Amino acid sequence: MTAKPTDTPLRTQEEITARVKALESLLIEKGVMTTAAVDRLAEVYENEVGPQLGAKVVAKAWTDPEFKARLLEDASAACRELGVGGLQGEEMVAVENTDDVHHVIVCTLCSCYPWPVLGLPPNWYKAPPFRARIVREPRKVLAEDFDLPLPDSVEIRVWDSSSELRYWVLPQRPAGSEHLSEDELAALVTRDSMIGVGTAKPVVTQAARG
Repeated sequence: MTAKPTDTPLRTQEEITARVKALESLLIEKGVMTTAAVDRLAEVYENEVGPQLGAKVVAKAWTDPEFKARLLEDASAACRELGVGGLQGEEMVAVENTDDVHHVIVCTLCSCYPWPVLGLPPNWYKAPPFRARIVREPRKVLAEDFDLPLPDSVEIRVWDSSSELRYWVLPQRPAGSEHLSEDELAALVTRDSMIGVGTAKPVVTQAARG
């Protein structure tokens, strides 16, 4: 898999925000959309769509082998069983991390991302440096940029999402989590673990709590 680095300069967050606000104002002025519609859309993606939904799916897969098999066979259909799906998630593929293989997702062309399970993509995911480097030198990027050093014995596979097909990662279940409920397991799942640039949170034992 090869990426095509772009020479387009990175814009600051302030520039991006200003452009978005200008476009929003223009659309409202032209009657294409209303302020209420914009507020509702923001509310949906802040509170109703996001990594917490993906975490619910992961926790279900960790505790239900049959559901996990369905998820790996057809992620979109399995997610719909739990009421998770919609725009930017019509065709999804879940790839499972194991002791031997670690997966990470990217979109080398733009910022395609499985919104229904992960919410909106973080800024670094959309940035050209990440999109180019994670393909060329994934082990180095994970270790240096995300503090995720992986041993040489672990194979790293990079999956390139597109507008037609969006990937996300089923992270490994943390050791010592066998006694936890699905809700407790979901709390251990992070957005970064489902992108593949992180792992699920470790289980905090009673001794560790002090």
